[in-house]
Amino acid sequence: MGFLGVDVGSISTKAAVIDDAGEVVARSYLWTEGDPLAAVKRVLAEVEPQAKAAGEDVVAVGVTGSARELIGAALEAQVVKNEITAHAMGTLSRHPGVHTIFEIGGQDSKIIIVRDGVPVDYAMNTLCAAGTGSFLSAQARRLNVPVEDFGDYALRSTKPTKIAGRCTVFAESDLVHKAQIGHPQEDLIAGLCQAIVMNYLNNVGKGKEVRAPIVFQGGVSKNVGVVKAFADITGEEIVVDDDGHLMGAIGVALLAREGEGRAEFEFSAHDVEFDTRGFECGGCPNDCEVVTLSRAGEFLDGWGNRCERGIERAKADISDA
Repeated sequence: MGFLGVDVGSISTKAAVIDDAGEVVARSYLWTEGDPLAAVKRVLAEVEPQAKAAGEDVVAVGVTGSARELIGAALEAQVVKNEITAHAMGTLSRHPGVHTIFEIGGQDSKIIIVRDGVPVDYAMNTLCAAGTGSFLSAQARRLNVPVEDFGDYALRSTKPTKIAGRCTVFAESDLVHKAQIGHPQEDLIAGLCQAIVMNYLNNVGKGKEVRAPIVFQGGVSKNVGVVKAFADITGEEIVVDDDGHLMGAIGVALLAREGEGRAEFEFSAHDVEFDTRGFECGGCPNDCEVVTLSRAGEFLDGWGNRCERGIERAKADISDA
């Protein structure tokens, strides 16, 4: 039996299929491109042949990420969990002794504190882009260097340039100034990697007890320059799993495996058109912003409502359409 996990973020969408033993037999990582439903269809198209080649029929689905409610409804998932739970579950399955989890994605970052195999504290940063992958990508374009090569450039540096990384605006202006006065490109890039780490530790990690073993994951964990900056600044070894960028998907697939729900999952059944719409209910002073998902005029799910009034209005609108 196979278990599918889908992690739908604002920048990237990930999917993983695990077997009964928890081993990954299929994986996919693609850009969301502002359309989570389309992105999920693409990752499903990639993992389906891999799962079939491994002889695994998917019997349960788990979904996490910022679009988990939407995609959970579309895939009729048995498990829908937040990113903290999914990432902790995935990491502990491979690194049971972990004490600190660093995660930096495209638009947000998080830290999870684990003690005795149990997540006991966490923090997330969704407001400032200075400590995320999108910040690195923007600076890569500014320096005309592919972001995939950032790590190699950073490792060549012997004297990283000090970059003011507390804010994207300050960082960009400081980077331009340092480049104009002649700082070498590899030193600028190494400085950017260090700026990301300092921003992360001073904001997301503020007040947290960072204790080894430390596992670093998320898309930015593939940047060896940032990994080195974390090691240099914390003074600790930083563990990066080969599937670190997929850990949320792996974790929620494991949660689906542990759940009680079982139903044969047909990949092709979800290659259909869904309709999403959002509206302000207006049924009471709360004026909830309700989002609904429907298929072929059939109401599937809705969220954002504080009472049933918003959903009932949504169902009526869809049936009248």
